[in-house]
Amino acid sequence: MHIVITGAAGFIGKKLAARLARDCKIDGQTITKLTLFDIVEPEAPLSNGPDILTVAGDITDAGIAARLVGDDCGGVFHLAAIVSAGAEEDFDLGMAVNLEANRSLLEACRALPNVPKYVFASSVAGFGGNMPAILDDETERTPQTSYGTQKVIGELLVTDYSRKGFLQGCSLRLPTVVVRPGKPNKAASTWASSIIREPLQGDEVICPVRTSQAMFLSSPEIIVENMIKAWEMPAESWGMVPSITLPGLTLTVEEMLAALERVAGKEPVNKVKFVPDAHIQKICDGWPTTFETPRAESLGFSKDNDYDQIIRQFMENDMVKNS
Repeated sequence: MHIVITGAAGFIGKKLAARLARDCKIDGQTITKLTLFDIVEPEAPLSNGPDILTVAGDITDAGIAARLVGDDCGGVFHLAAIVSAGAEEDFDLGMAVNLEANRSLLEACRALPNVPKYVFASSVAGFGGNMPAILDDETERTPQTSYGTQKVIGELLVTDYSRKGFLQGCSLRLPTVVVRPGKPNKAASTWASSIIREPLQGDEVICPVRTSQAMFLSSPEIIVENMIKAWEMPAESWGMVPSITLPGLTLTVEEMLAALERVAGKEPVNKVKFVPDAHIQKICDGWPTTFETPRAESLGFSKDNDYDQIIRQFMENDMVKNS
């Protein structure tokens, strides 16, 4: 089977590609080929079997979706996106990448001779406005950002293409993924990784939000596990709505830093400086923070044990070791 991963140069895309290239199977089928696509050429992981094709390009280019999704394609993990603050700053770019490119990929899948799988990375940013204190599976999605709006529309498209039988798709509303390695990006949530990553690597960092700011979080390892779980679920398990909020942990900045101190001591915590950014704070104020996810948990989706473990996983697997 041939699988396409968009956004494959990103953190989750890399980990997903590495996992599939290592395991060589998904849902009992042998993976023969992985096509990894992003705006920059993805790094090919070590493979225990599948052929690896890396492709760099603009996902908004006409015809790119059809070139990626050939007749041998068994499905797509669609992770490529313009992140929250970037989509808010550039409305047209956000619409082109987050909405129109998704539609192009769905159309390419629709044209296949087989019925492919399609896993769409959505976001809890699809919730907003006058939200209850605790959100659950019945909470209405009323996004207050362009990024959230684009993700909600994407979910609806995936649901309708699935209903029509064009593909077997699902949408996963991801919590904020921490701790991401590398450099900060344009996501309004990038600070959630920065206040852990930079101090552990010996650098000072600015936190732009208040200490009481909460965030709904998940580790990259659990996100990859849940993406594979979603691919392998039979269509009938989803019912009429193949979209779901994945389980996560809710912590405030204060609680995140307390966990950092428990794991690594006071020195890293002292490297976090607070400089308020009204723009970032406003975006974060519009995000949901506390969820109950009984449907996801009843279907067998996984959840991190605690934040201390997430920090330790980052230190063991992804942290840059300064000599």
